[in-house]
Amino acid sequence: MNSFEQLQEAEQALLQIFSGIDAQVKQNLQRVLKAFRNQRVGAHHFAGVSGYGHDDLGRETLDKVFASVMGAQAAVVRIQFVSGTHAIACALFGVLRPGDQMLAVAGAPYDTLEEVIGLRSSGQGSLLEFGIHYRQLDLTPEGTVDWQALSHAVEDNTRLVLIQRSCGYSWRPSLSITDIEKIVHSVKQQNPNTICFVDNCYGEFIETQEPTHVGADLIAGSLIKNPGGTIVTAGGYVAGREDLVEAAACRLTAPGIGSYGGATFDQNRLLFQGLFLAPQMVGEAMKGTHLTGYVFDKLGYPVNPAPLAPRRDVIQAIKLGSAQKLIAFCQAIQQNSPIGSYINPEPAQMPGYESDVVMAGGTFIEGSTLEFSADGPLREPYVVYCQGGTHWTHVAIALEAAIEAVGPI
Repeated sequence: MNSFEQLQEAEQALLQIFSGIDAQVKQNLQRVLKAFRNQRVGAHHFAGVSGYGHDDLGRETLDKVFASVMGAQAAVVRIQFVSGTHAIACALFGVLRPGDQMLAVAGAPYDTLEEVIGLRSSGQGSLLEFGIHYRQLDLTPEGTVDWQALSHAVEDNTRLVLIQRSCGYSWRPSLSITDIEKIVHSVKQQNPNTICFVDNCYGEFIETQEPTHVGADLIAGSLIKNPGGTIVTAGGYVAGREDLVEAAACRLTAPGIGSYGGATFDQNRLLFQGLFLAPQMVGEAMKGTHLTGYVFDKLGYPVNPAPLAPRRDVIQAIKLGSAQKLIAFCQAIQQNSPIGSYINPEPAQMPGYESDVVMAGGTFIEGSTLEFSADGPLREPYVVYCQGGTHWTHVAIALEAAIEAVGPI
């Protein structure tokens, strides 16, 4: 069976799952439309304010819309956040103080957070350098949260629990909203004052609720991932309890300014429109992950999540087993991308990452991971992580080439 026939078979096998995703997209879009309607969003909200950005009606309304969609008291949505890591760092530095303890409950954090915490590098003002203590609950051998250890892990000075929703560059199941709710419940039973903070990157609109709907105090993420709908040019967000959101905003700007400043550089329309498009784009990306996982499982490769399993983020991991196959896979994806198809990705050092990374990113927005992309660190067991996809048919076209490039196991 050639690659075209393999993909045809996968598409037929996944029809019912695709239909279920469409139904979920409709639910999430209804939530977005309700928030737009309640805040009376109009064309006048697209106008921006220059300079300090004071009294930007569009930005203030967008914050309220975003908070409503996320089930939160408040939100700050800003293009001044340069990445999801930046938004997360602002939340952590805004909330934590010297002597506090941060407890990571889903194993090791994503690579780019290691230097924020202070696990790698030094002299750049990490949390550890400011006297904030770090503890980590390792995952079980099956890659799941160690619920027994979590049940007595919160200490008197545990100010914040870090919950990383997505698997990141690790071979584990990403967390469901039910998992996050269970973590929050366990933490609050031990200490109701401990803040439950969720790194929400790659997870928005994957289910019909967000972590803040089920008790999380604070979430943060990137606008060039799910909630930007593939058209937002830059930025990130923090949402949750009002006082915690403002504390994060004060780290982005300055104490006393907080959420009241920050010009939007005439980007308000894109920010609103990206949020409107987000449920549909995430739905297409979910279909792409199902397709990818299904065909590469048939080829004999270990995949995470498993074929037909519920999706918890927009990432599909494939354990390719060699550096050559990892590079060949990414080059095939790049050659079938709309932008830079003539480029051959090669492994290189990336800011914030410990290992060299090979990255296929032929996207309209640089680094956008809701558009179809693939990357992986050059370290054993040589796993490629596929993300996003504006429409699953593009994923199918690119996968034909990737199958030919790496072949069966």
